[in-house]
Amino acid sequence: MIDLYTWRTPNGRKISILLEELGVDYTVFPVDIDKGEQHNSLFLGFSPNNKIPAIVDHENGMCIMESGAILLYLCDKYHKFLADDIVERSRITEWLMWQMGGVGPILGQVHHFTHFNPGLSNYAERRFHAEAIRLYNVLNDRLNGRSFICDAYSVADIACWPWISRYEWQQIDLKEFPNVRSWYQRILDRKAVQRGYHVPEHMGSIPPG
Repeated sequence: MIDLYTWRTPNGRKISILLEELGVDYTVFPVDIDKGEQHNSLFLGFSPNNKIPAIVDHENGMCIMESGAILLYLCDKYHKFLADDIVERSRITEWLMWQMGGVGPILGQVHHFTHFNPGLSNYAERRFHAEAIRLYNVLNDRLNGRSFICDAYSVADIACWPWISRYEWQQIDLKEFPNVRSWYQRILDRKAVQRGYHVPEHMGSIPPG
């Protein structure tokens, strides 16, 4: 049994979507970051960076923080969504790291300045929105002629999709990125993705793209 400590953020949804795709049993422990619950001493015991998500795997006693590390751990443990072939595995990992190093941090800054604090810094809004557009173009080019980011549906898609699902917060029109839009909708059709999106609580209609 896996315990998932999470909240309704893209990084949290990456893990709940993967767990739903894997079909493994897990227990959800909401960590309300708006109330500062990530600073609780119990949570800090296995997530010392005081960030969600984190997991505890009771099968072997593993406690893991950082969404990218959790994704890799789960894919390796259950032998799904991360290829055994070193070439394809490296390609998937490459795009997973692209999400971790680019999509997540940059779109997170767009959320902070454009969605939550508009007008606080026009420079920051322009800078991060421009970089968001660049990243959307990178993904749109990558998806040209492809159904998924790599040869098959993988952890790279699972990692990127929850961030793209907040395109409205980013003031992005997916119609301007047709390959991204079709990919987004293709993944949205997956029942496991729909279930994972609504962890730890139902959030109403998922943005349709």
